[in-house]
Amino acid sequence: MAVTKIRKISSWTLLVVSIISIALLALFYFGGNGEPLRGELTNPLYTGELLIWSYVLLAICAISMLLFGITQFFNKFKASPKGALMSLGVFAGFAILLVIAYSVGQGVPLPGINADSQKYNVEVWLKITDMWLYAMYILLILAVVAMVWGSVKKILSK
Repeated sequence: MAVTKIRKISSWTLLVVSIISIALLALFYFGGNGEPLRGELTNPLYTGELLIWSYVLLAICAISMLLFGITQFFNKFKASPKGALMSLGVFAGFAILLVIAYSVGQGVPLPGINADSQKYNVEVWLKITDMWLYAMYILLILAVVAMVWGSVKKILSK
């Protein structure tokens, strides 16, 4: 009974989010362009709305991830404290990965950036950008290694 209710809620949530996303994408692509910015470049009219929607989805995802992670930690801590502390180890490992990626990042200003973007062409923002890019690369490599390792382990255990 509870599984059916969860399935219905998640299906309706997916449907509503998909409809809103498709509608905003249609407005963005087919809603026309505003005034020309410089020369022939134009800015689509609904760019701001699409960005706000993506920020809302990102915030909902981050908040729900944190809430579910915290509740799972406390539920797991009741059953197995050692297992719960291992999950904190993963979080600490990710934080260490971000610190290392930030320290490796370069803060050299980029040449040829327009005047509007110059406020982000400083060492801190450039290093933060490098940090997230390096973290994504490392996590992608780790995901591929985990998939290959899981397949090899499954084959060898037969």
